[in-house]
Amino acid sequence: MRVRIFELRLIAAGLTALWTIVAGLVLLGYRPGGPIDIVVGLAAVPPVAIAAASLVWPPAARDDRVFAVTVWIGLLVALLLIPSIGGIVGQLAAQGAQTLLPSLEAAYPWLLALTGTCLFAGVGIVRRALGPGAPRRTRLVRGLALGVVLTVLASTAFAGAAIANELALRDRPAAASRFGPTDPDLVPPPCDGPLRYGSTAQVELDISADVDQHAIGSAHVAGPRSGGDVRWLADVATDRVLGQYGAALIGDRGWLRSPGVGWETSDPATVEPFTLDKRVVDTALTPADRTAAEDKGIEFIEGARARHCRIAIDGPTFQEAFPELVWFADATPDLHRWRGELDYWVFGDGEVGQTVGKVNGDAAGIGAEGVQGTIRTTMIATDRGRPVTIVPPAS
Repeated sequence: MRVRIFELRLIAAGLTALWTIVAGLVLLGYRPGGPIDIVVGLAAVPPVAIAAASLVWPPAARDDRVFAVTVWIGLLVALLLIPSIGGIVGQLAAQGAQTLLPSLEAAYPWLLALTGTCLFAGVGIVRRALGPGAPRRTRLVRGLALGVVLTVLASTAFAGAAIANELALRDRPAAASRFGPTDPDLVPPPCDGPLRYGSTAQVELDISADVDQHAIGSAHVAGPRSGGDVRWLADVATDRVLGQYGAALIGDRGWLRSPGVGWETSDPATVEPFTLDKRVVDTALTPADRTAAEDKGIEFIEGARARHCRIAIDGPTFQEAFPELVWFADATPDLHRWRGELDYWVFGDGEVGQTVGKVNGDAAGIGAEGVQGTIRTTMIATDRGRPVTIVPPAS
């Protein structure tokens, strides 16, 4: 029995640590500017206390089947929380998204994890309250009932605070946003509906890659685009290259820049793929690509309302959308076996203002030694539609 209690306490310690990470992220990182930001963070703390209760009073069970079910509940909660934590980290880092619960699809993993945690803890609390001599059936029924009550209280407190804060933000629109229209009554088009890139934009692109979770490089690209014309500079630091790169395309003239060489004229057809957000929309977000897009709900990003969408994407399409991946391989990357996903945000003007993508696969595809390689991209296109002047580089 002592061994079982020790094993259950290990699981409880893991759950407590995971819920503490969640509470810390929300309490310290969630600051969209609503009137009760801090209350939303405090409402994320009760699951920590519930998980800690199971650490003090583990749901010990003598019956082998009940013990196995209890262990599986704890493990399944951990398996739900780990990717969900990754999602909330990305959401908080994705340029100020304000909605923590944008849709039922985004909320149900948290609800399942909270339910499992409360059931796990409820059985242990009731066992402590009634004593091990109480009838097993009574302890189990009351423990499950307590778990349901704790789930309702904790989920209602958090969801209520989050939704109230969201409604307050929605009723207090920002005067302006670099991401797009701030009118709260302007509904962004559906994920598979018409979308376009802005006629002009200030674009930033961040790319990072790792092999077996060891970083192999990163790049930051920034510059203006006007229609099909573009000019950007990139600071690149990878295992293959180091220095500043650049591209410019103005009408039928093209330039490329590489470290130690500077700007050189180039065939416009060679430069055309490096048109940043325009390239992504033209190659990866076509109507055919978005027929099975997943709607993640409405979010506010720096005051601008946007629909968060997600599509599955294969390596070749990802490579076509982001030709800058050549910086991470000795030759042209071979990503035909890679798979991943691309998130995109469509704003009230029907334009794509942000994308976040990730693909992974055989590390040999980028010529690296290892098992699995991963490439991540984050692109924002702001100040869309505002006047932009693109000046040719000095040769």
